Amino acid sequence: MKKRRQIILDCERMKYANTGLYHYCLQLGWALQRAIDKETEELILYVRAATAPDFGPGFSFIYQHTLHKFLLPLKKKYSVWHCTYQGTQYFPFRKRKGVVFTIHDLNFLYDEQKTQKKKQKYLRQLGRKIKAASHLVAISNFVLEDVRRFFDISSKPCSVIYNGCNIPAPVTGDIPGFIKPEGSFLYTIGTVVDKKNFHVLPSLLVGNNRLLVISGIIQSEAYKEKIIAEAQQYKVEDRVIFTGPVTEAEKSWYMQHCECFLFPSLAEGFGLPVIEAMYFGRPVILSTHTSLPEIGGDAAYYFKNFEPVAMRKTLEDSLHHYNSTNAREKIMARASFFNWDNAAKQYLEVYRGLY
Repeated sequence: MKKRRQIILDCERMKYANTGLYHYCLQLGWALQRAIDKETEELILYVRAATAPDFGPGFSFIYQHTLHKFLLPLKKKYSVWHCTYQGTQYFPFRKRKGVVFTIHDLNFLYDEQKTQKKKQKYLRQLGRKIKAASHLVAISNFVLEDVRRFFDISSKPCSVIYNGCNIPAPVTGDIPGFIKPEGSFLYTIGTVVDKKNFHVLPSLLVGNNRLLVISGIIQSEAYKEKIIAEAQQYKVEDRVIFTGPVTEAEKSWYMQHCECFLFPSLAEGFGLPVIEAMYFGRPVILSTHTSLPEIGGDAAYYFKNFEPVAMRKTLEDSLHHYNSTNAREKIMARASFFNWDNAAKQYLEVYRGLY
């Protein structure tokens, strides 16, 4: 019997649960397992032992070890190694072919907290990986164009493969220990850091009785305090709720029941929560920065700037349009465009081109 081609999917970043990279690896792993030709191909997941059970039965694994930073377990029988994160410390530099490298963003370039020296260091590290890769994948056209601004990739095979929607399940019953907001609320989710730009949102609570619910890991306590200070300035601090990290069920409930999903981020390679909210047919208002207009398209609404009065007008105008038209169907149709099975098929085309 002919040996099967072995595809290694790097899922090491799943060590950070409830993050975009966690769900990217999990959903893509599941979709690839459905899509491969099991007679001629085998999917093997490179994971931490603690996260392997998240995939369920029927998967093969290579378990991550810290020493792999210096020497990855590369053998000739592996046809493809898919490196799923541009900042990984587990890059297969010694593999001469069959390396697929996905770049999610160059957000470090937009981080005002990072010095030029540090940005140049990150660019050098990224350039070394790009040079060693057999095929580059960007998760949006914006990201690919960003890469082209800083690197000559004219001779490098490249693709844009959009992320899928995680298809959050509707929540119909009670969630144990979950406190539901009383009344109408605006919702956002993401790691609480400067680039998410959440501090512009409390001003939207002026002149109404809405709540603002912010979910996500508090990576910067200083930035959280900045959000609170903004809320205090508008005397709405009692209506701003930080939930911290949330489960999939909790996130789905918030997205299903919010009056509007807000995402004023300044730096996104894709913006997966936007698609998740759109899956429920909720109105979403985004910033016009980086990849977000590409992802939201004409089914989303946009903050043209972050001046408080203008933002409040955008909110009210957007909600009026949403409630007075049949916008829900268009929003849900946009979300259905982003599909993990489609993404897996496109990745398989890339892999098979390297066998």
